Amino acid sequence: MDDKADHPGIAPSVDDPQHSDYARQHKPSSAFDSRDEYLEHELQIMSPKRWRANLPFRDYRFEWEDTIPAMAGTIGKIVMVGAIAATFAGPLGLGDGFILENVRYELLLVAIFIALFSGFILPTANLPGTHGPLIPLIPIVVAAGGHPMAFGLLIGVFGFLLAISKGGSLLARLTSKGVCGGLLLYLGFIGTTSQVKKLFAWAEGIEMAHIAFIIISCTIVLYALLEHWKKRWLAVPLSCLLGGGLAFALGAPFEFNTAPGFPHMSPSYWWGESTGWMLGLPTFESFVVVLPFAVLAVAMWSPDFLGHQVFQKISYPPKTEKVQMNIDDTMVSASARQMVGSVMGGANFTSSWGTYIVPAAIAKRPIPAGALLTALFCVIAAIWGYPMDLAIWQPVLCVALIVGVFIPLLEAGMEMTREGKTTQSAAIVVFSSALVNPAFGWSLTMLLDNLGLIGCKERSAELTSMSRWIVPGIMFAVLTTVMALVGLLPGLPAILSSFR
Repeated sequence: MDDKADHPGIAPSVDDPQHSDYARQHKPSSAFDSRDEYLEHELQIMSPKRWRANLPFRDYRFEWEDTIPAMAGTIGKIVMVGAIAATFAGPLGLGDGFILENVRYELLLVAIFIALFSGFILPTANLPGTHGPLIPLIPIVVAAGGHPMAFGLLIGVFGFLLAISKGGSLLARLTSKGVCGGLLLYLGFIGTTSQVKKLFAWAEGIEMAHIAFIIISCTIVLYALLEHWKKRWLAVPLSCLLGGGLAFALGAPFEFNTAPGFPHMSPSYWWGESTGWMLGLPTFESFVVVLPFAVLAVAMWSPDFLGHQVFQKISYPPKTEKVQMNIDDTMVSASARQMVGSVMGGANFTSSWGTYIVPAAIAKRPIPAGALLTALFCVIAAIWGYPMDLAIWQPVLCVALIVGVFIPLLEAGMEMTREGKTTQSAAIVVFSSALVNPAFGWSLTMLLDNLGLIGCKERSAELTSMSRWIVPGIMFAVLTTVMALVGLLPGLPAILSSFR
C-alpha cells in the first residue's frame, strides 16, 4: 500500500508518475467517442515544464501518430543536410564521400540535441532543423572565403542574443494574421511547385515523364480521400508508399547503395587541413567575411519560426496554449545545436524543423514524444544507411514534402486570410516575397501593415509607436541593408566588392 496515501501530510513527489497532473487527468482512448477527441484531450491536459525533466508516461505518452512526423522529419533532415553539404562540396572540391559521411554525422549529432532539448528539458521547443532558404547563399559565402565553422558559430551567437532578448516572440506578436497568412501561402505555393518540377525533372531524366504525372495525380486523389475520412495525418506514409510503389511498378530504376556504417566522430578529423573539410580552423578574417550572412540568417529565422508556430495554433484545439511551440525556446535550442554542431564539424545550418512540426500539428501531437522517435529514426538511418537511399529517391521525397509540409501550409494560409481585412496584407507579402525572398516580404509587409497603410486600420491605431514603426522599421532596415551589402537585391550589385 502507498504510504503517502496513508499520510496526507506528506506531499507526493513530482517524480512520481502516479501523482503528476498529466497522469491524474489521463484517460484511455476507449473512454472517448473518437480518436480525435482522445488526441485533443491529451494536448489539453499536458503541462510541460521548461528547463526541468519531462519524462515519457509521466508527462506525455507515445502514440502511433507520433511516428508520422518522426518519419517525415527524418526524410526532410537527410535531404536538407545533404543539400547543404553538396552545396559546400562543389566549390570546395569535395567528393560524394564527404557528403554521405557528413550527413550521417549530422544525423547522429541532431539526435542527441532533439532528445535532450525537445524531448526532455524544453518540450515546447521545436526541433532544430535545417535553414533551407540559406542554401542559395552558400556558394557566395564560399566564393568570398567564408569558413563553415565561423559561419555556424556566428549564427549560434546571434541566435542566442535574439532568444535571450525575446526578440523572436516580439516579432511574432507584431505580425498580423494577414501578413502571416500571406507568408504561409507563399511558402506553400513555392514549395509545392518546386517539388512538382523536381519530380518531373527526375522522370524526364530517366525518359519516363509519364511516371511523374501518374504519381502526382494519384497523390491528389489519395490526399482528397484522407481529407474526407479525416485521416490527413496518414498522408505522409501512405503517399510515400504510393509514390515509391507506383514508380517501381512502372519501371523506374532504384537500388540501395549506402551500406551500413559509422561516420568519423572526431572534430579534429573534420577540421583537419588534409581530412574532412580540408580547411583547417577559421581565422579572424573568416569571421569578418561571414558576419553579414550570419546576421541575415538569424534575421530570416523569425518568419520561418512564426509560420510553424501559427500552423500549429491553427491545427490544435482550444486550451492547448501550454503545449504550443515557444519561439524563444526554439531559438535557444537551435542556437545551442548550431554552435556545437559547427565546432564538431557538421555541415548543417539550423532553423525550425518544418518537416517535423507541420505533420505533428496535423496529427494533433505534442512536440516531445515525436522528438524522441525522430532521434531514434535519425540514428537508425545514419548507421543502417539503406533508409537514406529510400528517403532521397524522388518519388518518395517529393510527395512526402508536398503532402506533409507544403499543401498544409497552403491550407493554413487560406484559413488565416478568410476573415477581416487580411487579403491586402497577404497579397503584398506574396508580391514582395516574389521580388526578393520571404524574409524581405515579411519585414516590408509587417512595416506597412503596422503603419496602417494596408490591412486593419483599427489594429494599427491600437499599437504603440515602438510596435507600429520603430521595431518593424529597424527590422526592415537591417534586413535590407545586409541584403544590399551581399548582393541579394535583384538587379543591384553587391555594395561590398568581395561579394560581387
